[in-house]
Amino acid sequence: MNPEARWRDKLLLNEDLNFLLTNRVPRRWLTQLIGWYSKLRSPWLTRASIWVWRQFTELDLSDAKQQRFDSLHDCFVRELKPGARTIDADPAVLASPVDCIVGAMGRIEAGSVLQAKGMPYRTAELLGSAQDAALMEGGSFLTLRLSSAMYHRFHAPLDARIEHVRYLSGDTWNVNPIALARVERLFCRNERAPIRLRLPDGRPFFIVPVAAILVASIRFHFLGSEPYPRRRGATELPCDVQVRRGQELGWFEHGSTLVLLLPPGFEPCVQSGQRLRMGERLVRDVIKGT
Repeated sequence: MNPEARWRDKLLLNEDLNFLLTNRVPRRWLTQLIGWYSKLRSPWLTRASIWVWRQFTELDLSDAKQQRFDSLHDCFVRELKPGARTIDADPAVLASPVDCIVGAMGRIEAGSVLQAKGMPYRTAELLGSAQDAALMEGGSFLTLRLSSAMYHRFHAPLDARIEHVRYLSGDTWNVNPIALARVERLFCRNERAPIRLRLPDGRPFFIVPVAAILVASIRFHFLGSEPYPRRRGATELPCDVQVRRGQELGWFEHGSTLVLLLPPGFEPCVQSGQRLRMGERLVRDVIKGT
């Protein structure tokens, strides 16, 4: 490992410094500033920004549909080349909706799940609804973290019907493991948009995109791509949309997290810390698979 790489890794592994640089800053102001900067249309500035980005991440654009970008934002929300991902076709399997690193996962018990060891949070607070949370009691949860260098679009894990989105304004804490181990109820503090879906057999489940610092922007194809109102409390967005396995649902404007809440009857096919590509098997429907 060359000296520059060792210095970079030492910096990133210093938890106190990492936490200070990514969380003890005016997060909303910095997010708005980066949002403005990322949309500056300058091929030269974009190439320079991508070069800097690559010094701190494992950014790989080889599978991107577009190879030249007019702005950093275009790179953030890049599409994939056709055939770049294989979608698991097993009807008893939920495919990963994103490229990700698997974080905390387990059972939903007494209305609580874990964001990290010793850091529980309430599903009712995450979803903004005690009634919705009650539907998931006894089921399971999985946390899927997108690093900043990963493909940022998310897809349907199986054939399903989307029936409601609740957009909840909030903060923009970093969602990396360092912050998850230090900030209580972090996912419930950040801007998020719980999506309620129905399996073909009628069972409900939730996909919860959670925004983070330098992101704070979630877009959905089925609702239109314009920003949604950021007012205190919840913005209720009822809908009735059928989606197919692997269909693109929307995107983040940088890296972030998806939380999946599933009803009883699902078992994970993955382990915490595992890296996945969109379309790979994530959980198995034990009820359907018998």
